[in-house]
Amino acid sequence: MRQPFFAANWKMNKSIAESGAFISSLVDKLGESASGIGSQFAVVVAPPYTHLGLLADSVGDSRVQISAQNCGVAKSGAFTGEISPSVLKELGCDWAIIGHSERRHVFKEDEILLVARSKAALTESLGVIFCVGETLQDRRAGNTMKVVEGQLRSLGQLSGNSLSRMVLAYEPVWAIGTGENATPAQAEEVHAFMREWVGKAFSKDAAEAVRILYGGSVKPDNAEVIMAQPDVDGLLVGGASLEPVTFAGVVLGGLKGKKLR
Repeated sequence: MRQPFFAANWKMNKSIAESGAFISSLVDKLGESASGIGSQFAVVVAPPYTHLGLLADSVGDSRVQISAQNCGVAKSGAFTGEISPSVLKELGCDWAIIGHSERRHVFKEDEILLVARSKAALTESLGVIFCVGETLQDRRAGNTMKVVEGQLRSLGQLSGNSLSRMVLAYEPVWAIGTGENATPAQAEEVHAFMREWVGKAFSKDAAEAVRILYGGSVKPDNAEVIMAQPDVDGLLVGGASLEPVTFAGVVLGGLKGKKLR
């Protein structure tokens, strides 16, 4: 079975002081409630850039890993406001989120830029959480799979070995921060399509191995049923990741869906 993967995307939230207390509480909560499960799941926290060094130190040898919310396109150069992937690695990051819907739709990042960010991160040995997803207008028009395939297509420039260091995330734009979430069946349908696409673009083995997360108004009370779907391997969590007890509830609910509790 693919190792379940749970990512907390804080976006532009939390002070530095608040973040340290969060990590301490989360580590304690997961340690108390997930004993006996061992290393069968991964937990990643993505704070603002300014918090990365502190949190990387705070997690110590716990199971919690640290992710950046984005990544620059080069190791160095004239890129005002960007953060070098080598610096992210130096700060203790394990991952970078690329292509989140807010980067695509609010900041207008296109596929050319997103694949350049992904290549830069992978070159510096950062894992990549690569996000795709359709708007409400796309879904109502019946274009969900067309949009998702178009967003995945740029990954065809990467090698199969690169894909092994990536996690894909399906986050329907209409479900992010709205309180609405895709039904388990809707999530499974898109995840199965994405896995099939990977099989065609790379290989059957790559498709079987790649982890695909669902993101969009995930909460402790829906984590289990979403994670029970065969092609849902984890959760990318926004608002519910801002409180350690709530996020731990999402993780533990998700593990229950995969029969790991």
